[in-house]
Amino acid sequence: MKLLKAMAIAFSIYSKIPVPQFEWKEEDMEYMMCFFPWIGGGIGMFFFGWAVLCEKFAVGNVCYALIGAAIPLMISGGFHVDGYMDTMDAFHSYQSREKKLEILKDSHIGAFAAIMLALYYMIDIAAISEIHTQKAVSALAAVFFLARCFSGIAVMTLQPAKKEGLLYTFASSAQKVRVKAALYFQAVLCVVLMLLVSGWYGAAAIGAVLLSFFYFKKKSYKELGGITGDTAGFFVTVCEAAAAAAVAVTGYFL
Repeated sequence: MKLLKAMAIAFSIYSKIPVPQFEWKEEDMEYMMCFFPWIGGGIGMFFFGWAVLCEKFAVGNVCYALIGAAIPLMISGGFHVDGYMDTMDAFHSYQSREKKLEILKDSHIGAFAAIMLALYYMIDIAAISEIHTQKAVSALAAVFFLARCFSGIAVMTLQPAKKEGLLYTFASSAQKVRVKAALYFQAVLCVVLMLLVSGWYGAAAIGAVLLSFFYFKKKSYKELGGITGDTAGFFVTVCEAAAAAAVAVTGYFL
């Protein structure tokens, strides 16, 4: 029952997928992050299904790419994109660390958030429009799962920038040893399957995820002294577009 509650909490926070509602207790969140990648798995399945439908019914490339880019947004409810936008405003503010943390909490959208969001979707949509083969589509579909594995690992292992907020609550209430073991296991399994199923496309996507992770860690520590829930969302968002670009570019060499 505890695991079912943890799964329901994960889906209710990080997605728009309907789940039973109940009053949360701290003990119910102990294993919540174990199920965070499953939301990415759902996104990946919808994306793969959409790509198959587009091929079967000869859907135009623009429609394929636009809806393909919108699928993560629709299923997640924009949760991670919101973190990406807040992070862009904070990182481009050139203010003190304390001021940047205040900007992350500001619900208003700044100019840099709007500019960088437009740039993000231009890159993401352009990359998706070049991804058509089954191996390439499979690699990108798996990234939605893998990105959330690494995001969960970051929450469990990296230093928080502040001792408040959702990220700190989830990290402090979790059974860290077991949750980290579950996340590492899921990540390794995903990596192995990506390499077996998608070959070089999978390798390129994995490389993009790893580079995104190290960039996110270095940038968060430099700018904020640690990670926050917003920067974790920033990582997931950047990861998806970086992997899409990596898979698209790989297609030109195969």
